[in-house]
Amino acid sequence: MFETLDDVRTDCRNRLIRAARDRKSPMHAPVIVTGDVDARVMVLRAFDTARWILRLHTDARSPKAQVVAADSRVAVLFYDQGAKVQIRARGMGAIVTSGPEVDAAWSASTNFARRCYLGDGPGAVSEGPASGLPPEFEGVEPDDAQLIPARDNFALLLITITSLDWLYLAHTGHVRAQFARAGDGDAVWEGRWVTP
Repeated sequence: MFETLDDVRTDCRNRLIRAARDRKSPMHAPVIVTGDVDARVMVLRAFDTARWILRLHTDARSPKAQVVAADSRVAVLFYDQGAKVQIRARGMGAIVTSGPEVDAAWSASTNFARRCYLGDGPGAVSEGPASGLPPEFEGVEPDDAQLIPARDNFALLLITITSLDWLYLAHTGHVRAQFARAGDGDAVWEGRWVTP
């Protein structure tokens, strides 16, 4: 099935493309680990195949945004149970709050999704179970004017992948490959087979 390192790297690329585009993909919501060794599930919004950059959305006020700003190391774990493929990626994260890419991501989001950035910041203490949203937006889609203050809280987490660890689980024997970025762009990767 995977005879060459190029086959494996192509498999990684294709799985990440699908993960970003297809919400039913088992890799659509990977585990993101930041430099403080905290982990959380996030939704993969885009994958730049030319630069091997993952794009996720976050709140600029979140603790993870502060962690990434101080320590840009990030790890990402993807798993497709049906295909028995695990991809572990490492890279450098950046929190981006302004610019054309952020504006485009904000514009492409629905008002219902944007409302998440209206309320209290992530991790705010509450006296009971709470979404953090202003009460008038619980289950309600705000209009564009009501969302103006939310834009300041919206940010992108961009992760530039610097290494990949691919594992295929097979009853005949597991297969594993690793890749390290040797330069910029898609074509400059060094790969090797390793034992699982």
